[in-house]
Amino acid sequence: MSSTTSTRTRILQVAAQLVGDSPDGDISTRAVCEAAQVGAPALYRHFGDKEGLLSAVVDHGFEQYLATKREREASADAVEDLRRGWDSHVEFAVRNPNLYRLMNSPAMRTPPAAALESHRILTRDLERAAAQGRIRVAPELAAQMVMSATVGVALMLVARPATFDDPGLSRRVRDAVHASILTPDPNPDPGTGAREEAEVPSAAARLSALLRRAQGSGLSTAEAALMKEWLDRVANTGPEG
Repeated sequence: MSSTTSTRTRILQVAAQLVGDSPDGDISTRAVCEAAQVGAPALYRHFGDKEGLLSAVVDHGFEQYLATKREREASADAVEDLRRGWDSHVEFAVRNPNLYRLMNSPAMRTPPAAALESHRILTRDLERAAAQGRIRVAPELAAQMVMSATVGVALMLVARPATFDDPGLSRRVRDAVHASILTPDPNPDPGTGAREEAEVPSAAARLSALLRRAQGSGLSTAEAALMKEWLDRVANTGPEG
């Protein structure tokens, strides 16, 4: 390991430790420099400014969490994978409250790479569910719905634990959100008009997902883009729309 890499790693590890130990998750660059035994120029050379350092701390802390998601083999049940993904996300937040609050702080002008990758992994799982005919809306909209709800629950659990003290809260919200975007079963029985109407958005979401994965659908690039736009519009319009 070069001295440059060693210095950067030392600063990052010290900053991560200080964030974890801080009462409110905030740290000063001066405290980091003192603990890492480096001068301020070295910190700014490696990270640019305090925000750059904090963004790197978030990515450093989430690396282990994301590694488990990258290595996870997709099961045959995409919906079960979505449930496990929600649960692991919330569990990580509860174990690392300062890091999680930092990751989702509005003060950070640029989303950390870890947050963007987490969203991509969620979207990938939803695309699998759509390809299996299991979701009612387009994967991109479903990902926004699920991620906003997951982050909201996780932030309340770590920021206001005395108020949000129901141990089953995360599961209840998870199931409610999933019920709004998922079909009730892999092969719904069109026994009522309502179920038949629900199948249309689900079928559109499934076809859109399959088109994204297909290599050579017989459509031009422009035609494929237009078809996906139409399908996503149908998928995102439920029976009540």
